[in-house]
Amino acid sequence: MKQLLEELFAKHYKSIFAYLYSLSRDASLSEDLASEVFLEVVKSIASFRGESDVKTWLYSIARHKWYHHLRKKKQQVATELLTEFLPSTNKTPEDACCDQWVVQRIYELLDSEPERTKSIVQMRLEGYSFYEIGTKHGISESSARVIDFRAKAKIRKILEKEGFDYG
Repeated sequence: MKQLLEELFAKHYKSIFAYLYSLSRDASLSEDLASEVFLEVVKSIASFRGESDVKTWLYSIARHKWYHHLRKKKQQVATELLTEFLPSTNKTPEDACCDQWVVQRIYELLDSEPERTKSIVQMRLEGYSFYEIGTKHGISESSARVIDFRAKAKIRKILEKEGFDYG
């Protein structure tokens, strides 16, 4: 059994790594996921029924590890808080009061945007990827980025005109 596992690793590790790298574009992550794939192989080799090619089975495990990583990452995505508009890091009572005013004003300005723009910015604030936003709205990922960026830039500009200083 040990020899079989060593042969599988020697024969398929590089291709599994390359597959995962093509998905992630991150060598370190690909290495970690490839290691997880072969740990899974060690755990489940006894249940492999041979109904598919070994390589197909390995790629299936790799694909599931990738999806698991994406689900985990999605849960950990730090949402873009409205405080990205706020430059201060020191929270004195005056800062806190100003921050509350700014957040309230941001929501008011966002409400005045077209429905699609408002939805895109809100989805982004909730942690959705630009790909997911684009898919929902029937636009490209790039278009979703541009709409989000322009809406936030417009809000910043209005806040600056109203006397909010970023300096």
